[in-house]
Amino acid sequence: MDPSSSAFSRELLHVFWHEGMLSHDAGTGIFDTGQDPGFLEVLEKHPENADRVKNMVSILRKGPISPYISWHSGRPAQISELLSFHTSEYIGELIQADKEGAKELCSGTFLNRGSWGACLLAAGTTLEAMKYVLDGHGKLAYALVRPPGHHAQPSRADGYCFLNNAGIAVQLALDSGCQKVVVIDVDVHYGNGTAEGFYRSNKVLTISLHMNHGSWGPSHPQSGDIDEAGEGDGFGYNLNIPLPNGTGDEGYVYAMNKLVVPAVQEFKPGVVILVVGQDSSAFDPNGRQCLTMAGFRLIGQLSRLLSDQHSNGRLLVVQEGGYHVTYSAYCLHATLEGVLNLPDPLLADPIAYYPEDKGFTVEVVNSIKQHWKDNIPFLKEI
Repeated sequence: MDPSSSAFSRELLHVFWHEGMLSHDAGTGIFDTGQDPGFLEVLEKHPENADRVKNMVSILRKGPISPYISWHSGRPAQISELLSFHTSEYIGELIQADKEGAKELCSGTFLNRGSWGACLLAAGTTLEAMKYVLDGHGKLAYALVRPPGHHAQPSRADGYCFLNNAGIAVQLALDSGCQKVVVIDVDVHYGNGTAEGFYRSNKVLTISLHMNHGSWGPSHPQSGDIDEAGEGDGFGYNLNIPLPNGTGDEGYVYAMNKLVVPAVQEFKPGVVILVVGQDSSAFDPNGRQCLTMAGFRLIGQLSRLLSDQHSNGRLLVVQEGGYHVTYSAYCLHATLEGVLNLPDPLLADPIAYYPEDKGFTVEVVNSIKQHWKDNIPFLKEI
């Protein structure tokens, strides 16, 4: 599929943001552990820190993409809105942790003073972006939010995530009359929380392209393997694409064209949600994939094309990971250039040339496609 061959209308991108989300501070230590061994002169900030998002805001406000953007303020979510995805017991746990002032909910995931307010703003801002699209005010929206959300399951936190921003937005779309929603997650880690929330539903197709990292403990029991395909009515509607470590631009685009595009075409969603994390980049400290700006741009283009073909152009982009403070902002800029289907790149890649051998990735993708044809009922003809 070649997005450049399609005639897209020039839409503004509606960006939803609130600076109150900067108040979440996960602390310092050895990477994301919060530990001070006592012999290091400089302790680094937790990878999910405010600086990464400050640069994302800045590049969109001041970079060459700025004329294509309309800014909107976010808002805090109401507790009743959170309960559309999360259990009341879990929300109660988060509220109690906030009252206590600081708690590590699971490995690397710290709820400190100021964090809960940021969590509510992230969820509410994503809802505002979704509602803007659903109400017909615009077709392209981007929820620039933190803390991230796609690991947060209905009843537990995981992987820096407390509230599942994208999952809550999916539920809003369903409650608003949308019959089918697709979630395409290109964060480097498996979007296990979103998958868990809709694991038994045939109304939501969750597709996750991630490095093949497996489970990482009690908060993340899911493996992200191809056999985790949903249950009951939802069997076949959770599609995992675990890509070999080191997969780059060509490998990701091959997977998008061979797996994601035909699956979405068969599903025919009313809304497309692109869950994006720049930790899939070649220079991210938290991932082992090798996407550059060029790959992110093509992913944005393909997502836009799918939304134009199947959901009347309705596309919501939700921010997740991405921990290289500079390059994540550049990769975001490239992704949104693709979403806008701009004819030429607006920014040159400042650091990336990464040699790529996509041969092994092609073999993996082809084997996944055959597995889907053999085992997923609605994909037997792809």
